[in-house]
Amino acid sequence: MNFALTDEQQMIVDTVRSFVETEIYPHENEVERTGHVPPELGQEIARKCKEIGFFGCNMPEEVGGAGLDHTSFTLVERELGRGSMALTVFFGRPSGILMACNDEQREQYLLPAVRGEKFDALAMTEPDAGSDVRGMKCFARKDGDDWVVNGTKHFISHANIADFVIVFIATGEEDTPRGKKKLITCFLVDRGTPGFEIRNGYESVSHRGYKNCILNFDECRLPSSQILGEVHKGFDIANDWLYATRITVAATSVGRARRAFDYALNYAAERKQFGKPIGANQGVSFKLADMITEIDAADLLTLNAAWRLDQGLPSNREIASAKVYATEMLARVTDEAIQIFGGMGLMDDLPLARFWRDARVERIWDGTSEIQRHIISRDLLRPLGA
Repeated sequence: MNFALTDEQQMIVDTVRSFVETEIYPHENEVERTGHVPPELGQEIARKCKEIGFFGCNMPEEVGGAGLDHTSFTLVERELGRGSMALTVFFGRPSGILMACNDEQREQYLLPAVRGEKFDALAMTEPDAGSDVRGMKCFARKDGDDWVVNGTKHFISHANIADFVIVFIATGEEDTPRGKKKLITCFLVDRGTPGFEIRNGYESVSHRGYKNCILNFDECRLPSSQILGEVHKGFDIANDWLYATRITVAATSVGRARRAFDYALNYAAERKQFGKPIGANQGVSFKLADMITEIDAADLLTLNAAWRLDQGLPSNREIASAKVYATEMLARVTDEAIQIFGGMGLMDDLPLARFWRDARVERIWDGTSEIQRHIISRDLLRPLGA
């Protein structure tokens, strides 16, 4: 058992951290103030990401990516978590779902996404279908060789910059012991397709500038060639994607927590009250001890989950544990960092209030904390027949 990073992994950490500090940090305050990333800035970040060879680093080498394993890519995401998501989204990491593309789709979607010529977004959530994915109402009916789609998706991250969207749509029903359940098919939908509209979503207190969008389908006709994978088999693709995104959420939570901790640690050493650094008081020093313990624990849980994926081991419970613990840890750490700073922690002069607000959504998207606990407990009890 060796917990040390390889030389290559350490190089990855150092390179991405330096990129975030030099190319992301300087723009964060303006994005926070305006809630907007100028297109030319996003393009510049993507261009510089390509220059250092990290665009599409999560994709296999045979399609033009860097071929990073899950553990190494988790380290990338951990370092990106230190920066504003509105900006790091341009550090291109195409959806791994695109590896399910057929030959024609590879040329039209997968390869351009890996090269940075197209950006993708992924759409599953609906106003009445969040955790209950199979309750989705966005439906595609078969019409000859085409599918006609009607319905709405919402909370679709960064669809505002997407050239195409990977959309999960109900295409039928099946009988199950718990009643009828929707059959889901995955479609590739280009921006500008007749009957398909991408519009601005809601204003969020978390991750300002990182837009969520609403997708409307009104008699949107899609040829069968736009199906990704097989008809009614969308969940087979979705489950692979959810593994990756939940590890990403855990990893970015660790990265953001470490940045918040660094602020708190330095302040505790420098700020003096009653003639001594406030860190000399157990009321502060014990907070720091608890914070770093939780951060390190979340880091190890996350890297272990990624390592298990690399080893081909069952990982569902471990990924859920990493996701729920890391996101809840981030909430505690950012709150304690603000407490150590006192009133200044809530001022816009520092990024701590932003970290605190951003932390709130991490326990909701990509599977709520409650869903993660359901996954964990089910994994424990099912083998016992409970």
